[in-house]
Amino acid sequence: MKILQEDVILIKNLYLSKQYGARRLLNELPDKGWKLGSIDSLLNRSHKTGTIVRQSGSGRPRLSRSSEGPYAQSGGQAKKASVSSLDFP
Repeated sequence: MKILQEDVILIKNLYLSKQYGARRLLNELPDKGWKLGSIDSLLNRSHKTGTIVRQSGSGRPRLSRSSEGPYAQSGGQAKKASVSSLDFP
């Protein structure tokens, strides 16, 4: 089950105030349906960086597109392959 933003705040609060680990959080809140690995990765990120919030720019880079279209690298000239019935007997 996906960990919601409210759950992230709860996890961070219990980790910092009561020093709960991943297994203790799973035992205390079994109805949430969290996985051990997801809680462990959140706690590791909190331990390393001091925050659980994802850093900006840390995801997959977005494609850079120009206004000239997909053939912008070839000088803006669209090269189309012509297929005719004479090419294939």
